[in-house]
Amino acid sequence: MKKIQTVVLIGGLLLSLMNTFTLRADNNSPAVGERRFSMSDSLSSYALNEVAVVARNKKNLAVGKMNINEMDLPQAMIVIDENALKAQQISNITDLLKNVNGMYIMSTTGGYQEEIASRGTNLTSTNTFKNGIRYYGGMKTEISGIEKAEILKGNAALLFGNVAAGGVMNLVTKKPKFDFGGNVAFTYGSFDRYKPQFDFYGSLNKQKTIAFRLNGSYEQANSFRNYVDSKTYYINPSLIFEVTPKTTLLLEGDYTNTNTTPDFGTGIVNYQLVNIPRDRFMGVSWGEYKAKQSFMSGKITHTFNDKLSLSSLTGLRYYNTDLFSNARPNTSGSVIAQNGDWKRNVQRSAVADNYFIEQIDLNANFKTGALKHQALVGFDIESSETQTTAYNQFANYDVINIYNDYNPAIEPAIPVMTKNTLTKNPLNRYGIYAQDLISLQKYIKLLVGARYSNIESTSNVYSYSTQKTTETKASDKAFSPKIGLTVQPNKYQSLFASYSNSFTLNTGVDINGNALDPSIIDQYEIGIKNKLLNNKLSVNANVYQINNSNLAQTSLENGNTNSNVKELAGATKAQGVELDMEYLPFRNLRIMGGYSYTRTTYTQSNTYIVGSELRYNPKNTANLSGTYTFTKGTLKNLQLGFISSYVGERFAGRSTRLTVQNDAYKLIPLAAYFTHDITFGYDLKKWNFKAKLSNVTNTLSYNVHDDNSLNPSAPFNFSVNVQYNFN
Repeated sequence: MKKIQTVVLIGGLLLSLMNTFTLRADNNSPAVGERRFSMSDSLSSYALNEVAVVARNKKNLAVGKMNINEMDLPQAMIVIDENALKAQQISNITDLLKNVNGMYIMSTTGGYQEEIASRGTNLTSTNTFKNGIRYYGGMKTEISGIEKAEILKGNAALLFGNVAAGGVMNLVTKKPKFDFGGNVAFTYGSFDRYKPQFDFYGSLNKQKTIAFRLNGSYEQANSFRNYVDSKTYYINPSLIFEVTPKTTLLLEGDYTNTNTTPDFGTGIVNYQLVNIPRDRFMGVSWGEYKAKQSFMSGKITHTFNDKLSLSSLTGLRYYNTDLFSNARPNTSGSVIAQNGDWKRNVQRSAVADNYFIEQIDLNANFKTGALKHQALVGFDIESSETQTTAYNQFANYDVINIYNDYNPAIEPAIPVMTKNTLTKNPLNRYGIYAQDLISLQKYIKLLVGARYSNIESTSNVYSYSTQKTTETKASDKAFSPKIGLTVQPNKYQSLFASYSNSFTLNTGVDINGNALDPSIIDQYEIGIKNKLLNNKLSVNANVYQINNSNLAQTSLENGNTNSNVKELAGATKAQGVELDMEYLPFRNLRIMGGYSYTRTTYTQSNTYIVGSELRYNPKNTANLSGTYTFTKGTLKNLQLGFISSYVGERFAGRSTRLTVQNDAYKLIPLAAYFTHDITFGYDLKKWNFKAKLSNVTNTLSYNVHDDNSLNPSAPFNFSVNVQYNFN
């Protein structure tokens, strides 16, 4: 595999890149791709795509590794651009998703991560990207280096292989500019939050063929939870070279280092939420979650002409984590008693991962008779290895009562942990894909494509006690087709229908010890896109159904109780409706909103009641936000905004099992809730002043993982920011 990587790396660097785009900047400083050369920016490289904003509310989205116009794509999408990020003062993924209907935070296990879900599917492990490279979502994501977030709803397996069907999210980092500029800023907020940050960019030579950008931040904060704090370092450097007028090379790095106190919440008593103070901490004061993640990528672009372009992306990603804390509440042997007594255990685990990707795409525009074609042909190779060190759990560390304030002064000494297993999971995958957008006539367009994927995975589990290794190998091949039809009665309306097929890998083995086949997912979607009121208003709606067959569940054959022995006996169905709107009636007013309904149920199961709903998924979500900037009078340059979001009722806990009489498992209903934020901004020459009031109604909500972690939401809080600009 290393030889293949080397050959592909050299070949990709000698070849070149992709479609043309123009990124219009808000100021007069040209952004990447705005000078003499063409710079494509798409899913094939480090982004779902850069977005060319050529007019208010008029987006030409080069997504899907092709520069397909938004109205021609038979798929729903949302872009949270730089203006929205700044106006809403977005600082985490939770805030970001307040703008995305149907995509939500599924869980915050440990308080150090934000697990994302969409259309009833967990997206965190396979469907989150940064600059087109899969990133690890098991740690907080730093937003200060992000210039836009791109969400492609529905199935993206043709482009990315084994991804879940709910959609993909790609974060695009800030890119170099050729005119000098930048800023320094400082944020102070509730719970002693301090955050200095910087951002500089400019040309490195007189010819302006080499440009750089360097931004970074440091954040130190406590929490509304007692004894919880965090520190995060972030840096994001990038360079761009104009090798020739038609060839560019973009080099990017991205590094995050964070240290957080793990907080698994307060627990649950007999599947009931407990009424205790929101700030009460139930972890160990010495607990730590250390996480580091770094990216490096090189992207070469070459545009032969306006009909043909080639792209190559080479990327590396590394992360490692070390968790050392109390075990979650209500784990084995650590159930919280009715009176609140909790016999605590201690856990530790460490994970190290390295990942490589090489991706080459050829885009071509041509005609065959009366038919116009936008074609994509490409391949990608991914290689990764994850090493997980599991420690033996330290039982009976101490006993506390969750109804009493926690006192770290009486904690026993930090225990010495011994290693249990070392699991190595190397994975190699390659994919070949082709896609064509065929214009049958001006108003009828057909998108057809297919991908072939081959995945080889291995699991080597070394036991420190027996000094023996157990190995399991699996090889999966999958064919992922996609077809979509778009009908445009006029240039302001677009109706589409699509079908796509994808797969997800299954862990575990069957009753004979063989690796499991992947689960197969079919997705059907229809929708309409509208550009109204002279492109000032966009209103999009779509309905979908996702059928997940061959769902792996614990095998019941021969009385098996080993959860690693499974059978493909399950199936689920997700059905939903999504609506999103953006309205820009004036240059200084922007309103965004959306609504989604999703219902995900078991249609087949050997374990759970058929027709019962899957946990964690709210049926209803909604969002509405607005920003207004005064342009005249004494309030000139003052900006006011609001962000409101709604999450409907969800269920945590444990679904009732078919196979157990008098089953003690219960679901835990989590009430629906609204949150409201208010933002302020004021510009004075080279200075920017901002303030944000979050959760102004002090709403209390929860994120719950099974019947273990019960993490309350943050109460009312504020932040203030001052920024000085050099350009």
